[in-house]
Amino acid sequence: MNQPIPFRFLLIIGIMLPGIIQAQLVNIESKRMQTDSIRFALNADFSLNYANNNGTNVTQINGALTTQLKSKDLKSIYFLIGTYKLIDSENKNLQNAWFLHGRYNYKFNQLLRLEAFLQGQYNQLLVVEQRNLAGIGLRVKWMDKENFTGYAGNSYMYEIEHSDEAGTLDHNHRNSTYLTLSYFPKSQRFSIANTVYYQPLYRDLKDYRILEQFRLDIPLAKWFKVFSIFNYYFDSKTPLGGEEYTSNLNFGLGISL
Repeated sequence: MNQPIPFRFLLIIGIMLPGIIQAQLVNIESKRMQTDSIRFALNADFSLNYANNNGTNVTQINGALTTQLKSKDLKSIYFLIGTYKLIDSENKNLQNAWFLHGRYNYKFNQLLRLEAFLQGQYNQLLVVEQRNLAGIGLRVKWMDKENFTGYAGNSYMYEIEHSDEAGTLDHNHRNSTYLTLSYFPKSQRFSIANTVYYQPLYRDLKDYRILEQFRLDIPLAKWFKVFSIFNYYFDSKTPLGGEEYTSNLNFGLGISL
């Protein structure tokens, strides 16, 4: 008996990235663009995957945009991230998710910066389908050595969370604290970075979220690298009343042109 031959079409522009839009809490530290005196930078990624498996058609679309603009004196930084993911079949929409983050950063001196940000995200597969937030706070460079760089930040956030599954619409005042440490050896054969976020509610400190992310980058050439990212996420109190945690390990390829 002859079996149908699957047909696959894949188009990829840019680099392969882990899907940040699948997370309840996103590590913005890993998305910052280190461009020194370059005033404008932009990265864009797009992928399209079409599959026909025994007559069932599935289309997957992924898109990502990251851009940064600095003022002439390099003290003000405007930063924007946008991502979109759609998995669609003939019968139903399997996943529809987007993420948008805008941030303003003002540099007082070499150690202290002001940060203000807006964020919106949607994922139909999560308990909290949509979360919108705004925040403001301070960022400190607590370590600046030859091979080590460390940052810490603390912000106030106002967030709105919507859950169809729980039938809730919550307005929360939350604190966000993060600590990050990066290591770059002289050999430049690899680099590692670790970031921890802690976000409790002001009115109930037992209601908090934690994100831990560890990243390893190994450059194989000036323009090409492989990387691995481990994420751990914990929510002490979801809209359904229970705890929630997830962990995932990502491997990918990076291209810099």
